[in-house]
Amino acid sequence: MTRSLYVGVFGLLLGMFLAMLDGLIVGTALPTIAGDLGGLDHLAWVVTAYMLAGAATTPIWGKLGDLLGRKATFITAITLFLLGSGLAGLSQDMSQLIAFRAVQGLGAGGLMVGALAIIGVLVPPRESGRLQSMIGIIMPIAYVGGPLVGGLLTDYLSWRWTFYVNLPIGALAVLIIATRIRLPPAERVKPRIDYGGAALLTVAIVALTLLATWGGTTYPWPSPQVLALATVAVLALVGFTAVERRTVEPVIPPRLFSDRNFTLAQILSFLVGAAMVSVTNYLPQYMQFVQGASPAAAGMLLLPLMFGMLGAQLATGQLISRNGRYRLYPILGGALMIAGALALLLLDADTAAAAASALTLVIGVGMGLVMQSTTLITMNSADSRDMGAASGTLTLLRTIGGSLGIALLGTLYASRMQADLTARLGQDTTSQLERGGEFTPERLPNLPAPMADAVREAVSSGLHGILLGAAALAVTAFAASWLIRETPLRTGIPSQTGAATDSHAADRQMNALRASHRRTPLAHNESVGPRW
Repeated sequence: MTRSLYVGVFGLLLGMFLAMLDGLIVGTALPTIAGDLGGLDHLAWVVTAYMLAGAATTPIWGKLGDLLGRKATFITAITLFLLGSGLAGLSQDMSQLIAFRAVQGLGAGGLMVGALAIIGVLVPPRESGRLQSMIGIIMPIAYVGGPLVGGLLTDYLSWRWTFYVNLPIGALAVLIIATRIRLPPAERVKPRIDYGGAALLTVAIVALTLLATWGGTTYPWPSPQVLALATVAVLALVGFTAVERRTVEPVIPPRLFSDRNFTLAQILSFLVGAAMVSVTNYLPQYMQFVQGASPAAAGMLLLPLMFGMLGAQLATGQLISRNGRYRLYPILGGALMIAGALALLLLDADTAAAAASALTLVIGVGMGLVMQSTTLITMNSADSRDMGAASGTLTLLRTIGGSLGIALLGTLYASRMQADLTARLGQDTTSQLERGGEFTPERLPNLPAPMADAVREAVSSGLHGILLGAAALAVTAFAASWLIRETPLRTGIPSQTGAATDSHAADRQMNALRASHRRTPLAHNESVGPRW
């Protein structure tokens, strides 16, 4: 691969980094934003609007890239993201901020999927391990660095700079992509947008996100509101499936799921997304409440988890590029996720901070192994015509997994913590503690010693609920990973005329040819797949 290609990929990585970072960078600025703009009761929507818009548009951006051109679509997405960033920084009230965060999310939905689709077309899966490793680097950095950067910008500049900081970085990304990315010529097709499928998918995602956000918190699970949302989600998904089977250019082509490995990769992506987002969001609360760490220090205590993910993804990409084998890595990753989640159950109110930090390493390595291998499996399982839709599906399921995981496991966290507090302090004291605004890490040292100890124990109990849920997700992922088949990775760049290419049929023909000529084995460097 040429130096120019690496520079172009760096531009793609900048765009992806902005999308992931902005989902987290605002978190530490939210109290300051509420004090400046008011609207405390709508504060959660500053995050939810961004995630909801991004999740709903991810597969649509992927399909638009397949139909209209991936480079132009990616540049359009990042431009929309930057527009939303600038407007969010200029917001004068909470309603404006929520609306502009949704605009940001609309653009962010195309950044991850667009970058993966462009890389999938430029570089064959067998040779893309190093590039995928570069992608793997930015995700843990964004998850841990987001709160740190947000806190620093808010403390030393203004909360508005959590949005303004995107503008110079995004402009650099656009410049690099425009000048350095050169895609192979694609077959000219008449765009046929699947409006019905896109609308139904959006309705389903909105209903599922609201269900996960409101269920058990704003409204009880058996309430009419939650049941109505569940009904809408099911009907929309059923309708979406029916429309996708009939339309000419579906948003998520059903033919993708005829490949066993592709389907399994999406299941694993959903599960690891749920575990990763839940653990990385609730471990910092333990570090602050129980270990007494500041927000910045809590992020630092998660460095073993971040470097575990980073190292695993780098090593996996290198090893898969070297020998073309990948089935071992999701299996090993699932096992390490189980071991890591169970090891973290050792955390309690008496655990030393250094030990608590070190224990996060194992689950980080497991997540990295699963995430890297599922990305490569997805890219290897899709034809060029479906590369955008395939990467969009992968990103969508990982995002939905994270949203549902943090909502459902978060409910478990809150219920266990409240039950533990009530058992130790009584209902009246617990209610007074929550209503009085004393339930914050900063004010914990000022509480009476018995009450502070009860809070630490309750937070530890709540974290154990998260970890048990993560362990259950890891067990499911471990079981599913055994069903993956070791299909040879492509060694050539896919043809842009995807409609005329059937990679799996070609693979079967080549395997049959090899079986009939066993006396004339292939040379070591010959491809066992089709010649692209």
